[in-house]
Amino acid sequence: MEKIGFIGLGIMGKPMALNLIKAGYPVSILSRSKAADALVSAGAEAFPTSKALAQACDIVITMLPDSPDVKQVVAGAEGVLAGIRPGALFIDMSTIAPATAKSIYDQMQGKGVDALDAPVSGGQVGAEAASLSIMVGGSEAAFERALPVFRAMGKNIVRIGEPGAGQTTKACNQMIVGMTIQAVAEAFALAQKAGVDLEKMREVLLGGFAQSRILDLHGKRMIERNFTPGFKIKLHRKDMGIALQTGQAFSVPLKGTALVADQMQVAIEQGNGDLDHSSLLLLLENE
Repeated sequence: MEKIGFIGLGIMGKPMALNLIKAGYPVSILSRSKAADALVSAGAEAFPTSKALAQACDIVITMLPDSPDVKQVVAGAEGVLAGIRPGALFIDMSTIAPATAKSIYDQMQGKGVDALDAPVSGGQVGAEAASLSIMVGGSEAAFERALPVFRAMGKNIVRIGEPGAGQTTKACNQMIVGMTIQAVAEAFALAQKAGVDLEKMREVLLGGFAQSRILDLHGKRMIERNFTPGFKIKLHRKDMGIALQTGQAFSVPLKGTALVADQMQVAIEQGNGDLDHSSLLLLLENE
C-alpha cells in the first residue's frame, strides 16, 4: 500500500488519519502536532518537518484551516514542495480558495507531482464514521489513484472536474449549509417566542418538505443547547468569505451568502466564534 503523509490533525484531520491507519495504510504525521502521541500510539510514524515527511511518502494529504496555512505548509521553509518526490501525489482536503488550489496544482506540476483538491463535507461525525462526502478536482488518473485512499475516509466520492472544481463545489456546499442553518435558527427563534414546542415542530417538519440534514442534526443541537463545535462558526465564516470572493470573480451576486456571512461575523465579534455554527440561534435570541 502507498505510504501516506497526513498534515493537519484537528477536529476533522485526526479521525481521518486514524481511519487511514485502520484501513492498513502506513501513515506519517508531523511530530509537533498536538495529536501526534495518539496517532503514533495507533501506528503512525512521526517526522519533524513537512519536507522530511514528504520525502518519505508516496501521497501527501493536507487538512488545514485556511488558504494561508496550506500555502505555508506547501511552499514555506522545510515545506512539502522542498521534499516531495516526482511521481508522488499531493491531495489537499482543506477548504480553501479555488484560486489557491489551482496555484498549488501548478506548483506541484513543476515538481513532476500530480495534485487534487478534495475538500470534504460531513463534519466531525462524518470524519469519525468514515462517511464523508468528498468533492474532487483534478485529473482522472490522479483521482483513480487516490480513490482507494478516499474510500477509507468517505462514502460519497465524486470527481467534479479539473483542478479547482472541488473547492468551487465546497464553496457552494458551505453557502447552502450556512443559509439553511440561518433558516432553521430563524424558524426556531420565532416558534420559541410564540410558545411552540420545538421538539414537536422539528418532528413534524422532518416528515415534510422542509426536511433536511441541517434541520435534523442542527435542529436537535439547538433544542438541546449543545453548541460544542462540530464545525466552528469562525471557520464557516472563512468559507463564506471564500464563496463571496469566488462570486465576485465570476460577477455572480450572492446576497443570501453575504447576509449569513455578516451574521456569522457578528457572532464572532460577540465571542462565539469557537462555538458550533448551529449557535447562530443565540445571535437571533440576543437580538
